[in-house]
Amino acid sequence: MLHKKWLLLGSFFAMVLLTLDAIPSVGTYINAVKNNQILADTNWMDEEALPVFASTTLNSTEQKKSKQSILLETIMKEAEKRKIPPINAKIDPVWKAIPGYNGLEVDIEETLKLAEHHLTPNKINYVMKEVQPSIQLNDLGPNPIYKGNPKKPMVSFMINVAWGNEYLPSMLDTLRKENIHATFFLDGSWLKKNVEMAKKIQTEGHELSNHAYSHKDMRSITRSKAVEEISKTEDLLKQQLGVKNMLFAPPSGYFNQETVQVASEFSLQTVLWTFDTVDWKNPGSERILQRLSTSVEPGSLILMHPTTSSKEALQGMIRIIKNKGLTIGTVSELLSSKRVPEAGQIAN
Repeated sequence: MLHKKWLLLGSFFAMVLLTLDAIPSVGTYINAVKNNQILADTNWMDEEALPVFASTTLNSTEQKKSKQSILLETIMKEAEKRKIPPINAKIDPVWKAIPGYNGLEVDIEETLKLAEHHLTPNKINYVMKEVQPSIQLNDLGPNPIYKGNPKKPMVSFMINVAWGNEYLPSMLDTLRKENIHATFFLDGSWLKKNVEMAKKIQTEGHELSNHAYSHKDMRSITRSKAVEEISKTEDLLKQQLGVKNMLFAPPSGYFNQETVQVASEFSLQTVLWTFDTVDWKNPGSERILQRLSTSVEPGSLILMHPTTSSKEALQGMIRIIKNKGLTIGTVSELLSSKRVPEAGQIAN
């Protein structure tokens, strides 16, 4: 009697298994588990991680579309989290014209392509792209500029040159060793006498710009004289050095609105400074470094001249800036809305 019961129970379970195995999706899933084709902890990005039984209910084209849809949805959700809106250029009541700063967003199309090709298994590499602000610096009209965008982790050295040739070689050596490019604003009368030195500065990769012609107080001269001061130096920059210039630094920082307007008629931005080394007073390198360490910040325009104090302080200035996590670029790079690349960021 007992033997008969076990025989009936065994027959019942056999029928259950046969019935389950006859259902395509469940049967396939059971076989997949038996063969270790589904892992306990899988990532949906693996093709092998998709349920095996799906192939019995969807053809290959439908299956591909389904995976792509899931992938796209994931990317778009993450894109919202990673989006950084651009910052428009603006007129500040104190700092006057402040450049904008590009935003960042996920390039969904390129990110999807990379993910579909499994260039990095089990991981999505998000490709970022910059988004320009709707209001750029040039949209603000003729206004002086004292600093870059405070969200941009970059500063610039602006070196005004009208004298001090004996200190230039040492400063250039320091900049070269540190792989730093500065912007040299050249007085036209100096440039006319020192074309070879200017060419040396240029070959080092530095930016060359306009510092008027004869170091006049731009506030006290006529409009026609202001035009002459700017145009003569522009001509020298173009003819002697082939420079296409975009910047003007008024001598001693003296200017008025007419100065800014005249410069803009030459397509030049009028640039002042955020931090002044006051090196022409020979304060000594330690004093410059002490002041800089408490004052430098993202967007700072740092004014100096070829002097003994700046020559001796230059390397220490670079060290202070780098230790604060800031990069050093030319004035044009600082005033651009382009972002400073972050470590590990893929951008196009």
